[in-house]
Amino acid sequence: MTTVRDTPNSQPNTPAPISIRSTIALVCLAQFIMVLDVSIVNVALPAMQSELRLDPQGLQWVVNAYLLTFAGFLLLGGRAADLYGRRRVFVAGLTAFAAASLIGGLAITPGTLIAARALQGLGAAIVSPATLTILITSIPDGPQRARAIATWAAVGAVGGAAGSLIGGVLTDHLSWRAILLINVPIGAVAIVAALRLLTETRDLRARRLDLIGAITVTFGLLALEFGVLNGSGHGWGSPHALLPVTAGVLALAVFVLVQARFARVPLMPLSALQSRSMSGALLMQLLLGAAGFAVWYFLSLYMQQELHLSALQAGLAFLPHTLAIIVASKATPQLVTRIGTRPLLITGALVSATGFGWQATVTPENDLITGIILPGILITGGMGLCSAPITMTATAGASPDDAGMLSGILNVSRQVGGSLGLAALTALAAGASGRQSSEYALEFWVCGALATSSAVAAAVLPKAPRSEPKMPKGATAPPAAGAIEPRDCLREGAV
Repeated sequence: MTTVRDTPNSQPNTPAPISIRSTIALVCLAQFIMVLDVSIVNVALPAMQSELRLDPQGLQWVVNAYLLTFAGFLLLGGRAADLYGRRRVFVAGLTAFAAASLIGGLAITPGTLIAARALQGLGAAIVSPATLTILITSIPDGPQRARAIATWAAVGAVGGAAGSLIGGVLTDHLSWRAILLINVPIGAVAIVAALRLLTETRDLRARRLDLIGAITVTFGLLALEFGVLNGSGHGWGSPHALLPVTAGVLALAVFVLVQARFARVPLMPLSALQSRSMSGALLMQLLLGAAGFAVWYFLSLYMQQELHLSALQAGLAFLPHTLAIIVASKATPQLVTRIGTRPLLITGALVSATGFGWQATVTPENDLITGIILPGILITGGMGLCSAPITMTATAGASPDDAGMLSGILNVSRQVGGSLGLAALTALAAGASGRQSSEYALEFWVCGALATSSAVAAAVLPKAPRSEPKMPKGATAPPAAGAIEPRDCLREGAV
């Protein structure tokens, strides 16, 4: 990666570089908070619904407003960091995220809360790719960088899984508002640390931003999801559903056209999707993202509405899910070496599908162990086994200029799969309410079908060569976005 560093001669107030350990700590803190806020609201949803009188669709938008802006602007955020400077963009994203958290924490209407969550997602889309590029440009190529990226990825994975537990503690002992307001002091500390400690870098190759691409893909996803959500309440043939779905499809078609013909530096080069490995990994990530986001959301509601657990109790019940992800992710380097990437992907997806099938048969009469914890361990453990191998498959043989972009596309597919999948499953549940022994059973059966479909997608992936690269001990989940050089991913295994 070609970068330029501002020196004291060109920028009088540029701080001296800090130690590598401090750099890792700062960017990992930021990444942890960005990923944490995907799931931290789940156990607080009933409290939000009660105080702000949110309807089911509004409740969905509290979650999805964050997911969609996060996904839609993620690639644009990475390009902005390269063009305008990683430290500058990192600080700008943190400022937007902290301000949105303050607005959301003080919200007194559903519209204000949802708008704040959307602004949070935009801030996260700016911060998340900048964290990884700062890490890469601050640490020399070699084993030290590989270990640092593995730590960064592990922190991100734990942040996503720990959201329910932390959200439960804050909601039960303080208020649902605390899950948003806590970001304000943390963001302020991170901003001050970044201004004092980080050295500015930027990519000399980055010339322009694909604003049209970012606007069309984000509008398309928002309109598509709005139509899906309206379909359950107004009917799938009503204008409330058909018009936004049509507008979303047209916007996404414009996005594809712009990427193929007009964008000089496309946000998502379509040539990347011609690889069978990349397209298969992308499909797996999309399907598992749809199933994975749904499990946190529906289980949070199930435990509080049907099992009558408190927010704290529900958060604690998610702790084994979190541990299962960590243990499974830690085991992937050795398992890839022993059985290969494709068999591990198939196994992990089928383990998750088994857990979803088990979860679908659970009733309120089951105890917490057999009704929540054991099936949840299978669900999240299987996904943990798939996480890093999906990225390895997608980036195998990638050129230095493409590896970061491919990782970014994978993360976008996960976020998009999660948000659209959650909207579709909620609409499906609303239409089938009353026809299941538990109104959540249908969602879990569908999630099981999605996980099974991802196993089929893994089965048709091209067989990896015998010289398939190994991941180092300690590598866990794939990075969310940013420029990862393929030598790091493939030779040192930092995926």
